[in-house]
Amino acid sequence: MKYNVFSLAATLLLCNAVYSQTSLKSGPRADTLSLEKSGKSVKNFSKVVGWKDGETPLAPAGFSVTKYSGGLENPRKMYVLPNGDVLVAEAATINSGIKKAGAVIVGAAKSENQHVSVKRITLLRYTKGTGMADVKEIFLENLEQPFGMLLLDGWLYVANTNSLIRYPYKTGQTKMTAKGEKILDLNGNGRHWTRNLLASEDGKKIYIAVGSSSNIAEHGMDKEKMRANILEINRDGSGLKVFASGLRNPVGMAWYPGTHTLWATVNERDELGDNLVPDYFTKVKPGGFYGWPYSYWGQHVDTRVKDQKPELVKKAVVPDLSLGNHVAPLGMAFYTKSTFPAKYHNGAFIAEHGSWNSSKLQGYKVVFVPFSNGEPGKPEDFLTGFIADPNGIEVHGRPVDVVQLADGSMLVSDDVTNIIWRVTATK
Repeated sequence: MKYNVFSLAATLLLCNAVYSQTSLKSGPRADTLSLEKSGKSVKNFSKVVGWKDGETPLAPAGFSVTKYSGGLENPRKMYVLPNGDVLVAEAATINSGIKKAGAVIVGAAKSENQHVSVKRITLLRYTKGTGMADVKEIFLENLEQPFGMLLLDGWLYVANTNSLIRYPYKTGQTKMTAKGEKILDLNGNGRHWTRNLLASEDGKKIYIAVGSSSNIAEHGMDKEKMRANILEINRDGSGLKVFASGLRNPVGMAWYPGTHTLWATVNERDELGDNLVPDYFTKVKPGGFYGWPYSYWGQHVDTRVKDQKPELVKKAVVPDLSLGNHVAPLGMAFYTKSTFPAKYHNGAFIAEHGSWNSSKLQGYKVVFVPFSNGEPGKPEDFLTGFIADPNGIEVHGRPVDVVQLADGSMLVSDDVTNIIWRVTATK
């Protein structure tokens, strides 16, 4: 049976507050973030120069970085199947509506280098012990900007930008030949096309991350039905409800190991200058409202937004951890294996894709967030070297997603150079 989000009344908790030229705290932590606007908003699109032979991203001492696969087309989200096969969603932003020099830029966080969206999923398999995937097969084609993938009880769920489809899956197959069953329509208009998927720990529920269709609801809230939310459904698509709202563009999702606590990475709003607004990493409270579009970081108003909701702003949740302004965090994963040194165990790796909205390049790296007693510590650089010119606009590549393999190594997708990198502990 198919369900339609547009038939539901989207009751989003939205908010209002008073803008302050002061400082704010990173959740319960002591480190402060400037709330002062830094002047005019800047459009600063990076230029991708790629990687020369022998060049790789840079990891800390005790790790090696090698190419796991290349020759893909905009590799974005990855999903590791139980037999070790890796599914890679290949898709690109088509039209964000942002203009540069009179032309429409293909993505709010994209570089000047533009690609065609192939809208497919490719399967990678590692069989020969070379450190690289030696099998590469087109697994599923003719999709609509696929991103999230999830295997549950013999069904492979694929999140297109405008729908959730499931396919019967058999272990080891290298191509999907069965016809998919659409179980849910999604609002796929406008910006922020990625739709990530996560199953509940008991496998009975599916969570879908759906970003807003705009920056600050500038086209009206009627265009934002079931957007800027994490949605919850049953496995057959029934029981649709909003799990949490006011999340401008949530992408990475994962359960903190051994708990029922959902964590997510969130891209915040643009065009308030270099110092605003912090992108963040936070636990997601059931029923929680996180401010978009009317406020950010709790009760700090965005005065550009019409029709404020002062009664609801009081309920806006303050995020747990700032990742910095305009870093564009996407994929994230908690490290649950044992081959990396102990300091990384149960901590979070987050891919920062980088944004167009800062006068100096921000993000373009993978950071590690240590955890203690279930709470995050200060982010630290883990995989760097993506920025080729720190004082200019040239970058080697842009990280999108992180996943861990059964042997404890980690894969990182680089969508603009069509490479997947493998990070391995060497001691």
